[in-house]
Amino acid sequence: MTEAEEAIVKQVRAALECEPRVNLHRYPVRVDFEAGAVVLDGEVGSIAARKRALRLAAAIDGVRGVVDRLHVAPVQRRSDGEIRDALSTLLLGEPELRDCAMRILAKGGAVTLRDVPARRAGAIDLAIADGVVTFEGTVISLSHKRLVGVLAWWTPGCRDVVNSLEVVPPEEDNDGEVIDALGLVYEIDPVVRHDQITVHCHGGVVTLSGAVATEEERRRAELDAWALFAVDDVVNAIEVRTAP
Repeated sequence: MTEAEEAIVKQVRAALECEPRVNLHRYPVRVDFEAGAVVLDGEVGSIAARKRALRLAAAIDGVRGVVDRLHVAPVQRRSDGEIRDALSTLLLGEPELRDCAMRILAKGGAVTLRDVPARRAGAIDLAIADGVVTFEGTVISLSHKRLVGVLAWWTPGCRDVVNSLEVVPPEEDNDGEVIDALGLVYEIDPVVRHDQITVHCHGGVVTLSGAVATEEERRRAELDAWALFAVDDVVNAIEVRTAP
């Protein structure tokens, strides 16, 4: 590693030290330099910590790229089989995905979860390895793609989501698409009363406002936003107002 690269690594570590979400003392992220890019490796405590770490590293002067090898430490450690069963139940039970064909890829073969000959809403293949959920195949909208990813993050034991679903026909992503997807997620989240929350998005940064009844609802609303594909940051301005 050159002196310039060592200096960049030190700056990245310093930035991570100052970010309370990352908490390097509990989750000691490794910072390195490889093939001209900063490498972040290890476990972090939340999706928010992961995205904040990547954003901070990319903002350092001289950083031309960031290699993401971070995973989220799950609240509950579960086997791949347990994750598969829980996630399959969520996917099959979601009305928005009822017209999607679904398969589990494992050990070189495929197990059909649901066969929809017309495949009106696409075909989803999922695989799970060491807590990392990978999606491939097609869906009909960016909202569906984001919804599938959130359902994976909701699954206990999930450490990461690699969402390679293709939208057919293609759609151009924008802030409105993010807002629409988060609204869809809030509608199915049993913890969140979506009519109490206002969502704004600009350049991948989601801002939440409004008032909810509990701190858990406020926390969950923010978590749902962080779990969305292509959301880089979340500003949570939701107030907690308990009933008199």
